[in-house]
Amino acid sequence: MTITAPPPTPAFEFFLGAHHPAWLETADVPLCVSHRRLTGRRALPRARHSWFLDSGGFSELSLHGGWRQDARTYAAAVRRYHDEVGQLHAAAQQDWMCEWDVLRKTGKTLKQHLELTVANFVELRSLAPDLPIIPVIQGWTAASYFQCVDMFDKAGVDLTKEPLVGVGSICRRPRLDLPVILLADLAQAGIRIHAFGFKKAGLKIAHKSVASADSLAWSYGGRHERGCSESHQRENNCMRHALWWRQDLLDHITDAQRRCP
Repeated sequence: MTITAPPPTPAFEFFLGAHHPAWLETADVPLCVSHRRLTGRRALPRARHSWFLDSGGFSELSLHGGWRQDARTYAAAVRRYHDEVGQLHAAAQQDWMCEWDVLRKTGKTLKQHLELTVANFVELRSLAPDLPIIPVIQGWTAASYFQCVDMFDKAGVDLTKEPLVGVGSICRRPRLDLPVILLADLAQAGIRIHAFGFKKAGLKIAHKSVASADSLAWSYGGRHERGCSESHQRENNCMRHALWWRQDLLDHITDAQRRCP
């Protein structure tokens, strides 16, 4: 019997969610900025650090019921960010989230969302093979996520050979058990994972399974925090608060790594 060693634990990188593109010029930490915040700007900031481009898919689908920009337009935008902003670590494809509220808004089935996700990545890869656009595994149940993996494989995309693969529709779940197990199973299959918007509590458990993650949770929580200076009443737009939140998250993960090496 051949015993296969488990894949090595990836080095974890966290991209702090930022809804102010100007932070790209000043922040000394990796950021995650949405395409929705950058598109249409005549002048773009020059990145001080590596950063992650979120496609803005949840807002796009939940507000409009579909993507208003086609793959060619999005690929052109990613190229502009790559060239003008610089230091682009990765860009999410235009995936189709599978939360039930989003499905109701689009009027499509979960399977159709998976098919559209795979088709979009294949098109983006053909349009811009040199750009760091990453595929995103979508689903809702564990079976549907692996169905998406199979769809990518049948479309000629071996996710185990991709430098990074996003996993979506995991951030708004009330329970952590399914996404934690899912991320572990995908990592065990040899997929290098980026966890979109995964909860702090989830990352404390699943840190060994993911290569990177992002979150804007500091801003949502900051709406209820009193401002740290007279310049602002709340902390939802405060870089100082965001950086404190980020460090607290990383400290929790470091502590978890020490407890369970």
